[in-house]
Amino acid sequence: MLVCINWVDNMAAKTKKSDAKKLDAKEVLAVKKGDTVKVHYTGTLEDGTVFDSSESHGTPLEFQIGANQVIPGFENAMVGMKVGEEKDVKLSVADAYGEYNPQMVRKVPKAQLPKDQEPKVGMILMVGLPNGMQVPVKIVAVDAESVSIDLNHPLAGKALNFKIKVVEICA
Repeated sequence: MLVCINWVDNMAAKTKKSDAKKLDAKEVLAVKKGDTVKVHYTGTLEDGTVFDSSESHGTPLEFQIGANQVIPGFENAMVGMKVGEEKDVKLSVADAYGEYNPQMVRKVPKAQLPKDQEPKVGMILMVGLPNGMQVPVKIVAVDAESVSIDLNHPLAGKALNFKIKVVEICA
């Protein structure tokens, strides 16, 4: 049976998802491994710069706890939270995107790049991985025959801060 609790007008409300069981008003559901959660969040750097927020996407972030769909520190911070609960979390570099790795900067021949645009430093390209995923890479140097691309995540090497609010838990 799937049980979902969500936050509506500052009140916890039960929602029916397929054959959800009826919840007693006193029952409280806390986030645990395997749950699917929806959260509102704002992510900031140490200097207060906002790098991402659910508000900018117009919808809460939805993911499953334990499925490695978000960075480890963000996922771990969710465990034990309840619907409507808010939390400020500071993540170390290791719990976020890891250390910046200079070995992740690679030279590639210009001939391997799309012909429709002249490569420039700072340009972001989408690169296909063997598993079919597309990842963004940044051009960090250009010479006559090649470009250097940075495969590190743009937030690698940075400690991150998040303000998180749980809006729904499905267990």
